[in-house]
Amino acid sequence: MNAQESSFEQARSAGSVQGATGSVGGAIRAQDKVVAEFSASPKRWWGLVVLAFGLGMIVLDGTIVGVSLPTIITELKLDIVGAQWITTIYSVVFAALLLTAGRAGDRFGRRTLFLVGLVVFTVGSVIAALSTSLTPLVIARVIQGLGGACILPSTLSSVNALFRGKDRATAFGIWGAVMAGAAAVGPLLGGILTEYAGWPAIFWVNVPIAVVLIVLALRLVPNTSGAAEDGAEEPGGFDILGLVLSGVGFGGLVYGIIEGAKINFDFPSTPVFALIIGVVVLAAFVAWENYRRRSASQVLLDVSMFTYPTFSWGNTTAMLVAVGEFALVFVLPLYLVSAVGLSTIATGLVLAAMALGAFFSGAMARHLAAWITPAGVVILGLALEVFGSLQLAAEEHIGLPLWLVVLALVIYGLGLGLASAQLTSLVLGDIPVRLSGQASATQSTIRQVGSALGAALGGMALTVGLNREIADLPPMAAKLGEGLKDSAGSMLIGLRAQGAPDAVVGPLTNAFAHATQFALYSAVAALAVGFLCALKVMQLRRAAEAAGVPSESE
Repeated sequence: MNAQESSFEQARSAGSVQGATGSVGGAIRAQDKVVAEFSASPKRWWGLVVLAFGLGMIVLDGTIVGVSLPTIITELKLDIVGAQWITTIYSVVFAALLLTAGRAGDRFGRRTLFLVGLVVFTVGSVIAALSTSLTPLVIARVIQGLGGACILPSTLSSVNALFRGKDRATAFGIWGAVMAGAAAVGPLLGGILTEYAGWPAIFWVNVPIAVVLIVLALRLVPNTSGAAEDGAEEPGGFDILGLVLSGVGFGGLVYGIIEGAKINFDFPSTPVFALIIGVVVLAAFVAWENYRRRSASQVLLDVSMFTYPTFSWGNTTAMLVAVGEFALVFVLPLYLVSAVGLSTIATGLVLAAMALGAFFSGAMARHLAAWITPAGVVILGLALEVFGSLQLAAEEHIGLPLWLVVLALVIYGLGLGLASAQLTSLVLGDIPVRLSGQASATQSTIRQVGSALGAALGGMALTVGLNREIADLPPMAAKLGEGLKDSAGSMLIGLRAQGAPDAVVGPLTNAFAHATQFALYSAVAALAVGFLCALKVMQLRRAAEAAGVPSESE
């Protein structure tokens, strides 16, 4: 190679490097320009509305099914295990994929992930609405969980990337309010749709909303990515093995809890082995994530965050709150519809008392935190949740005035609003700013795990309670006891419609009420342990403050 050719090759190599650097820099500048234009445009709030409605749709789907569940059980002839799978599988898939989906949005574009999530969620909704048996409905819920896992982190990271200054605080406030409000409104909307349009309507309603959101997102929401912001990708690529291990681990735990209740956790049995495998695989998941962190590879879960005691105890609190909430929301509609005989819309109205309390206290939480600290608000909220759920469980019996149920749910809702509003601040208080995104995603994942475990726990406790009650039934009613358990109580609706004698219906109804009471006590137990964990977080914060260590959030 002569000198002229050598000079040409050197120039071309230098140009390639500069071109690569320039392309990254160009992407950063282009994204900064888009964000600046969006932040200055009055259309930014319409973009937020699109993101908020997308978030609301998937959060709503986590709670809207509860009130419709007795009708679905009756029409599809399901047993209690099938009912649990319909509720829990959505949260299991959601939790398993949430961290990975957030990474995908940073890499390929947040609006892109949002649109993909809407399409996938819509497909799942259509399959669910057309389902005539358990298998396609469970498959549909898996698909919905996949879509939801794409939508949630893409909305949060888009808000974080697109809004600045005071607008960002306002946008996050709206995002959080929509998340809490949609979860609370779900039971009421589910009751109305099921009563007047049938249970498939709770899924059909998602289709037009998603189509409109897709069109509006393309017009109003800019596409941002983490790669353009950082100027480089993290080493190690996607953590595929971590994704598989977390999914298998969570799935094994939930499967073991749901299926094990049917056979009283006899050993050896498939459900017990599933529980053991779930625990072992989750331990392997933690070890694998720690190995990738130490080798400076991209991780799904940065386990070093759990070296902060307030983060560990706070996440335990968050998970137990979700366990208690979803155990209660799973069991109570079955009781109100099957044992009490309420319509789905009346059941939705009763459960709306919870939303009423949550809306009221959620608005007060920030002002109350300035007076008694965020940890104090969480403690107060959890105390109200424990008191309300304990009142509900202790008074549970046939003939209980509905106003007492409503009162207990209002008290519980007040506590839920207070605790939920400040729990994130409590959990993330000591986490460094550089880990705040990962920590927030981890907390969301743990809450979803708690949601899945809560529905599984509620159904398991109901099954165990029914097994105990059926053994004590008089001979005439005992013959129908297995049908009562398998139908999750919906058999009572059919017996009343057929004019069955009180000698049969009465003992079965009381058996279901007592089993419901046992299940509600399991929710109380989860909330009570969560309350103790929150006290531990408060103790840790006070010790740190006494030592002069400020919170990272301050």
